[in-house]
Amino acid sequence: MTRDQRVILTIAILASFVAFLDGSVINVALPAIRDELGGGLSTQQWVVDAYLITLGSLILLAGSLSDVFGRIVILRTGLIAFGIVSLLIAIAPTAELVIVLRGFQGIAGALLVPSSLALIMSTFRGAAQARAVGQWTAWTSAAFIVGPLLGGIFVDLISWRLVFAINVLPIAVTLWMLVVLGHKDERKKDTRIDYLGAVLGIVGLGGPVFALIEQGNYGWGSPAVFVPFVVGLVSLAAFVWWQQRAAQPMLPLDLFRQRNFSVGNVATLFIYGGLSLGGFIVVVYLQEVAGFGATQAALAFLPSSIAIIVLSSYFGALSGKYGPRLFMTIGPLLASIGYVTFLSMQESVNYFTQVLPGVVLFSVGMSITVAPLTSAILGAISAQQAGIGSAVNNAVSRIASLVTVALVGVIVVGALNVENFHRVVLVTAALLFSGAVVSFVGIRNSGHAEDEPTSAAPIIAP
Repeated sequence: MTRDQRVILTIAILASFVAFLDGSVINVALPAIRDELGGGLSTQQWVVDAYLITLGSLILLAGSLSDVFGRIVILRTGLIAFGIVSLLIAIAPTAELVIVLRGFQGIAGALLVPSSLALIMSTFRGAAQARAVGQWTAWTSAAFIVGPLLGGIFVDLISWRLVFAINVLPIAVTLWMLVVLGHKDERKKDTRIDYLGAVLGIVGLGGPVFALIEQGNYGWGSPAVFVPFVVGLVSLAAFVWWQQRAAQPMLPLDLFRQRNFSVGNVATLFIYGGLSLGGFIVVVYLQEVAGFGATQAALAFLPSSIAIIVLSSYFGALSGKYGPRLFMTIGPLLASIGYVTFLSMQESVNYFTQVLPGVVLFSVGMSITVAPLTSAILGAISAQQAGIGSAVNNAVSRIASLVTVALVGVIVVGALNVENFHRVVLVTAALLFSGAVVSFVGIRNSGHAEDEPTSAAPIIAP
């Protein structure tokens, strides 16, 4: 690598690491936020989903913003905004303010990951690009190990507020490296920003999510619930209609004409929905009902992060040899069985006999799934479409997280207890199983586009 390539790769890794670190740590901090600032399960849902609403809605728009204003400008803006909002969350006096600020943090986060990958794609070519993306994947995946562990230690020994304040250090280093790089931005001419699509997307996601979370407080018959729900659904329909007519849409619907791309994203919706729902409820349950400390709860899923980092490339290579269908079927099935084993958990939980076996099954299942899933989706489209294809898949995974975490309020009746926990576990297992069925029925091993796509890395939704 040249000096500039090394600097750009480091910038891309650090910028993405910030966004992934914040996403991976939040579940561990939720009980502590509730204890200090008040609120029940719906407050905890909103702390997660306020971030995901804006992130999932705007991650596709970030590509257009980078083209119009320049990738480095957008990346710098996202970093500064993320740092400022993180500090404001760290000193927020109320749960309501934390939720509002998390929404703004999601806007900033939406600018980071696509711009980081775009810098890599525009700087590296051929085999060097594949190696750079591989290094980006390995280092950013470390956020899913470091994040929960650091968060647990901060919550147990100091305060949940440090979980957000710690973002300032890597952001400051990244901003300094952008100055050292000294590159001028490249901007594309005749690029339009789909503002209407962005607004429709935010309203379309936000309305139903608000209704799902708040129905437990107001009931489905309340105008405060059914009006946002209906407005959101209408906005989603209008979003699809507009994307068919917009000159430069946020979501190019033509991509979904490729079978493996469309089926793979449906599988993503189920699999990553289950991943987020299960991760949310298990970590919260272990702390609030089973009496685990934040660090202990954070370590519960540590084997899954390690397994995905270590085994994903191996199963990715096997998928390239034998096709993705078998792996996309077996992987979610094993993960589903892993969650079924959590039904043995009661108010008193033994980690080694009631948690670890299920985590191991889940870890192996996700390791088998992640790389073949990404390969199937991006292998169905051309190299020229790889950037937007990866962005669409990342947006789908975030939206899956958003919707399933919002569903917790529908599944859980009253306070979180053993019975409610088991109910959520069964829904999680059903989502993962559905991902396996969709993959088995819909994925084709010969669903590749004529042009081999540029390498792109899976983003594991927190």
